[in-house]
Amino acid sequence: MRLKRTTFLKKNLPFYLLAILIALAFALPLIWMVSASLRAPGLPPTPSIEWLPRPLTWQNYPDLFDLLPFGRYFINSLFVAGIATVVTLVSASLAGFGLSQLGPLSRRRLVVLSVGLLMIPLTALWLARFVLFTWLGWIDSYLALLAPAAMGASPFYVLLFYWSFRRVQQELFEAARLDGANVIQIWRKIALPSVRPTTAAVAVLAFILFWNDFINPLLYLKSQRLYTLSVGLQQLQQLDRTNWPFLLAGSVIMTLPVIILFILAQKQFFHVLELKD
Repeated sequence: MRLKRTTFLKKNLPFYLLAILIALAFALPLIWMVSASLRAPGLPPTPSIEWLPRPLTWQNYPDLFDLLPFGRYFINSLFVAGIATVVTLVSASLAGFGLSQLGPLSRRRLVVLSVGLLMIPLTALWLARFVLFTWLGWIDSYLALLAPAAMGASPFYVLLFYWSFRRVQQELFEAARLDGANVIQIWRKIALPSVRPTTAAVAVLAFILFWNDFINPLLYLKSQRLYTLSVGLQQLQQLDRTNWPFLLAGSVIMTLPVIILFILAQKQFFHVLELKD
């Protein structure tokens, strides 16, 4: 066993070295961001990259919460992103499951329509959404931020579920129908458990989408108590544009939950790329 393992490592050593180099290339900006956030407040950027600042200080982080209600912004972002992720999973998986059960002609037309919707820029929707949400009375409320999640958030998520449900043996669904199960029961008890990797991947993507969302909170929220963390970072930049350690400390707080979520879900995330026989 040990000999086989050694042979395997020697055979794949170039691949692992290349993977490590690529990972480092993507990780270096994050490492620099954390390092620069630990510099003394008010210091200008260094002409070269300073991986270990001197003096090393953590004061930028507590100062953020003293200057602005960053704790409240953080909780607001978690609330919006968490609720929106759950709603997106339900709506996108239901739409994808329904799409997978249609006849070939209807299914093909809706898939082409979904791909076409992906080409529409988000900027083209801002005015129509603002008018609609104003008429509904949703301005300055989280309903305006959560409404896209009720429609699957993005056609891409619906298509991900559709492709995954199409890989599931259709005989399982037919057998459940013969046993008297309705559509919701088949979706909840058979379809969703069969596509756990896709569910995890969509959850990560949806969380990142709503967590990083800046335009929608800026357009629809007016009360400071409702602001999310992305708007808080913009406020921080307006207060002091030259205090780079301070701004990067806020960026670290903004980035950390996304990194943790991706680390926890990365195995399921990469399983989506695997093709089933």
